[in-house]
Amino acid sequence: MEYVKYGICGLGGAWMFHSAGAKNNPHIKFTSAFDIDKRKLKKAARIYNMEYYTDYDEFLNSDIDALLIMVPHYLHESLVIKAAEKGKHILCEKPMARTLEECDHMITATKKAGVQFMIAENHRFLPAHQYIANAISKGWLGNVFLVRAYEGVNEIPGLMMPDLWKGDPIKAGGGALMDMGVHKFSTLNWILNDNIESASAWLTKQCTNLPEKAEDNAMVHIKYSKGTIIDLVVSFTVISPPTNSMEIYGTKGTILENHMWQNPVKINSTHKEMGKNKGKWFEPEIEHAPFPKYYEISARIEDSYFTECILNGEKPKFTPAHAREAVADVLLSYLSARKERTVTYKELMEIYNHKNTKTILNGLEKIVQNYCPTD
Repeated sequence: MEYVKYGICGLGGAWMFHSAGAKNNPHIKFTSAFDIDKRKLKKAARIYNMEYYTDYDEFLNSDIDALLIMVPHYLHESLVIKAAEKGKHILCEKPMARTLEECDHMITATKKAGVQFMIAENHRFLPAHQYIANAISKGWLGNVFLVRAYEGVNEIPGLMMPDLWKGDPIKAGGGALMDMGVHKFSTLNWILNDNIESASAWLTKQCTNLPEKAEDNAMVHIKYSKGTIIDLVVSFTVISPPTNSMEIYGTKGTILENHMWQNPVKINSTHKEMGKNKGKWFEPEIEHAPFPKYYEISARIEDSYFTECILNGEKPKFTPAHAREAVADVLLSYLSARKERTVTYKELMEIYNHKNTKTILNGLEKIVQNYCPTD
């Protein structure tokens, strides 16, 4: 096989970045598309010379090797399982699912079918994050003791649409924290090579006030098992271009990262391997550009990587278990907000083992503190 024939499932905003990232890759061919919006579907099919379907079963029977799934969160489980049963490889947008039980069902189905399965967690493939992970693994920062992590976007229009799934506690699995928290947790778990021990979360509505929707802003204080503490903030209500940032402090140095910068990483380290830059602020050369370009860059690297895994018969290094862990970390944070105290991972596992983690999401909108002005 010289290339992989992909079926496109869902033509929303994520498709824009994947299509741009894959346009010059000879190993990726977009051959079929599925969506419930026939007008959007016909337009994309014409531009990319694809067959198009409004019936998912017919779509799965088309001439495709793999799926790129980009649909609302509540559809991930069922669409992934159906695709696996048809023997299709699957690259599915984040979050993996809304609950740990859904994640388990997806993992079981894809393993049974023997297909490649990866969650499209683009933050794992950003060159800036790859540089940071490498710097920490080499000991350039020493022991990391503190991280501040942030992501902000503007989802106010969607959050103010009563019938849209965005921000719905059940259909989306929560608000800003589920949507963006999985980005941050996937990245932090990876670069720190550690697991979360406890979390304390604060969920608020700052700019939206539909009673049926979940949080538009969230703060989480996190403790990792090795002792690193984290201050994580995510916002759905930032009136500026989407961006991410991290501050990472260790016993031998500091890294500052901001995706709005043309050079996204600054490092100051006393490690001997820094050479002439030891003890100075240094900006390494990293492939990057502010939004929307860094989304295209990460999608290109991510989609190329997954395609190579299919062609070479290799399992992705970013495993479904890694993606599941990020969902678990979000659910742990929601559990903290529900109990109004710091909770441990062990407490989350008690719910997973004896109840169902969907119970954490039921009525989530009622525990969000509403600070949105009424006038």
